[in-house]
Amino acid sequence: MSLTSSAALLARRAAQRERVRILYRRSLKDALNWAVHRRIFYVDAAKLRDRFEQYRHVDDLDTIDRMIEDGEATYNKWRHPDPYIVPWAPGGSKFTRNPTPPEGIEIVYNFGREDND
Repeated sequence: MSLTSSAALLARRAAQRERVRILYRRSLKDALNWAVHRRIFYVDAAKLRDRFEQYRHVDDLDTIDRMIEDGEATYNKWRHPDPYIVPWAPGGSKFTRNPTPPEGIEIVYNFGREDND
């Protein structure tokens, strides 16, 4: 095996690992959207982890690519239609609730502790 082909092989394996990691994290976060209680989430998370661990020792690169594509398609099919968004994050209910003050208005953050000159 030449040096170029081994570098390409390592790069492809690294890209596959990253895609699997991203898929696992997205699936885990989405499982939290579907669960009503944490105890239900823990069972779902364990099942999801077992499903990923089941194929951990597959070595064929083309098979891994096909499995990743199948996993991403399954994730997109079963993704939650109305995911939970943290209120202060973009898209949340509190995001930019308090607009920035207009020019010329000074905000005093240390109210009551100002320097008395």
